[in-house]
Amino acid sequence: MIKDDLFLSNLGEYCIDELKKIGSTSSEVIVAHSISDDMLQRNGKIEEVTRSEDISIGLTAYIGEKKSSISTSNLTKNNIQQAIIRCYEMAKNTPEDKYCGLPENYNIEKNHIDLDLFDNSIISFEAKKNYISECEAEALAQKKIVNSNGVSFTEAKSNFILKNSNGFSNGRRSSIFSISCDVVAKEEESMERDYEYSSKRFFCDLMKPKLIGKIAAERASARLSPKKIDSFNGPAVFEPRVASSFLSHLISSISGHNLARKVSFINGDIGEILFEESINVIDDPLIKKGLGSRNFDSEGVNCEKLQLIKNGRLNQIILDTYSSKMLNKKSNGRCGGTTNCYFENGKLTKIDLIKDIKKGVYITELFGSGFNSVTGDFSKGGSGFLIENGEITYPISEITVAGNIKDMFKKIILANDLEFKSRTNSPTIRIDNISIAGK
Repeated sequence: MIKDDLFLSNLGEYCIDELKKIGSTSSEVIVAHSISDDMLQRNGKIEEVTRSEDISIGLTAYIGEKKSSISTSNLTKNNIQQAIIRCYEMAKNTPEDKYCGLPENYNIEKNHIDLDLFDNSIISFEAKKNYISECEAEALAQKKIVNSNGVSFTEAKSNFILKNSNGFSNGRRSSIFSISCDVVAKEEESMERDYEYSSKRFFCDLMKPKLIGKIAAERASARLSPKKIDSFNGPAVFEPRVASSFLSHLISSISGHNLARKVSFINGDIGEILFEESINVIDDPLIKKGLGSRNFDSEGVNCEKLQLIKNGRLNQIILDTYSSKMLNKKSNGRCGGTTNCYFENGKLTKIDLIKDIKKGVYITELFGSGFNSVTGDFSKGGSGFLIENGEITYPISEITVAGNIKDMFKKIILANDLEFKSRTNSPTIRIDNISIAGK
């Protein structure tokens, strides 16, 4: 049972009061309780059922421009008192930092908007077992599927209260249900694996189990007997699951912290041209049931919808209180990062995006850490399918996709197949004339 707001609030208020009594000029506390139930089935047998529960207090004490933070999950009165004292004593011995401090009052969230983030329903053990059993059975029933790497199910529920000495006090209950199916396909000497997943705030909104199993099986089977290809320069099309990684690189590049420290490949000037004119990027924290939705960030600053990229140009950067002070700007409620961030849909269907490609690649997997955030140089291993004469043909493997991401951004063309499956989402992306290294 998740702890109620009153219990968490009382603990938080006690910590704020005690820090003030011993000399903190300002302070912040987060009291959080979370419960997670996990179940794993492989080849028809339940292999693992686990339950974890955590309740913790995170303390931040300020003494002028000095700051320290400490957390504890031992919530006896004596231990909490000792943690408060340690936090204060650590702050006294910390170097001054003119950028640290609580957010200004004008940014503090006041009006609570119900974003429908918490599922009150109780899902029985049998219901979860039946769900993953149906999912795996459907996958294993598909031709060429010879083994299961497991079907996992997670139910996570949490509640927290954030308080600070400026008078902010608010919290958020949330739930997430996740299912993932990973299977192995075989054809002659070739074996390949792939997966499908679904993650939602409400159990009833999860993808149907048979569909998850079917898609996982189809993806694994399609990858069988991959071929190696010769190197060439040409168009690459990235499926949405992979395309979202380009959005993640953008998010990192327009982070206030990275821009202030000059460790981004862009200048960060508002109006800077990063994409073709039709490209827009939105970060919307107020989507009902969104996986990244929130009314306020982890400092208590109000979250509003931002248009990060407008008509191909940088329109907003990602700011929390610290980075906003470094850049002499105002926080826009992004402490903890973006919320529900996505490329807006393009105008073309996926078929139209591909139909004029004489020779290219359709990428379904990228791996490796070959991205330099300072220079923008990009080089990652990948696999997928060859595109010939406008059609996705046979599977390919052991390729490398390379270029400079600043140039790649300006060549992006978006399809119109955006789906919200995670916190960062993209439709299918096409990028012309990039280096595709093969055998």
